[in-house]
Amino acid sequence: MRRRILAAVALSLMCAAGAVHTAAAADYGASQAQQQVDQPLNNAPVWREARSGEAQFTTVKGVETGVLIQSGGETWRALRNGPITLYGGIMLCLVALTIGIFYKLRGEIRLRESPSGRHIQRFNAGERVIHWGVAITFCILALTGLMTLFGKHVVLPLLGHEAYSWLAVLSKSLHNFIGPLFLVFLVSMFFLFVKDNVWQSCDALWIRKAGGLFTGDHVPSHRFNFGEKTWFWFGVFFLGLSVSGSGLVLDFPNFEQGRGIMQIANIIHVVGALVVIALSLGHIYIGTIGMQGAYESMRYGHVDETWIREHHELWYEEHKNEVVPIGSGTPDEQPARVMHGS
Repeated sequence: MRRRILAAVALSLMCAAGAVHTAAAADYGASQAQQQVDQPLNNAPVWREARSGEAQFTTVKGVETGVLIQSGGETWRALRNGPITLYGGIMLCLVALTIGIFYKLRGEIRLRESPSGRHIQRFNAGERVIHWGVAITFCILALTGLMTLFGKHVVLPLLGHEAYSWLAVLSKSLHNFIGPLFLVFLVSMFFLFVKDNVWQSCDALWIRKAGGLFTGDHVPSHRFNFGEKTWFWFGVFFLGLSVSGSGLVLDFPNFEQGRGIMQIANIIHVVGALVVIALSLGHIYIGTIGMQGAYESMRYGHVDETWIREHHELWYEEHKNEVVPIGSGTPDEQPARVMHGS
């Protein structure tokens, strides 16, 4: 008997709620009908309500499912496809042009003295694996990200819609899957090298002389100079983590972040990525064609005594007892003879 009473009460409540909802819908319909009588073809009130961002009635469950139109999307689209794409592209072109002009005027930064044939280990195997892991994943993310941002402006007119569509889908998939792997390498790199990237008194001299890049002056430093430390803290740590964190927000939308949060994350992601790509061009330039011996230090792990003395003299003074002869030929011919440095 009690169950029947409870069921009857529940049914009565459901009917009452349905009646209220029906009455509200009827009132809303009547108000809209009256609106068409007073101001025919004027749907402005309807659109204002739809664009208000307030949740309405829906049977679909989830974040913002009751919001018909999220007006922030228009602002995000205009910002991303407008000034960010335009000025970001100009910035990358100017940085590349500046590096080209600098190389033309300055040329490769070469050793003042001849190589000694004696070498010291600068990076061990684990440090090189982590560095190349960051470098390779970063390059993949940079290329696929640039394809996503600039592809329709650059690639589409050159290759056509079909080829561009395949490249766009491939870029999106690679970008989404490589991103978390990049973060793993990035965090590992931070803990590996943070102890050698703290402020030291010699960094003040490096700042005053701009590292001798323009004058050719000798500026002593420890394992990493101030320029490398700046790249580590601003490029790797701050920008790298900002881009990675915002990327995770976009990569995993199933944690109930709304469209507004994802739009903000996308702006942070794109702007941070453009800045770090621009800075990385300088880092890649110095590490390859810009400085004699820089690439070999990360490829083989060890460098000539003359190189380390001219570029990192203070670190050399601490580890010069670890320098050993390596013989003639390329640096990778006798790597086993190189002692392990710090």
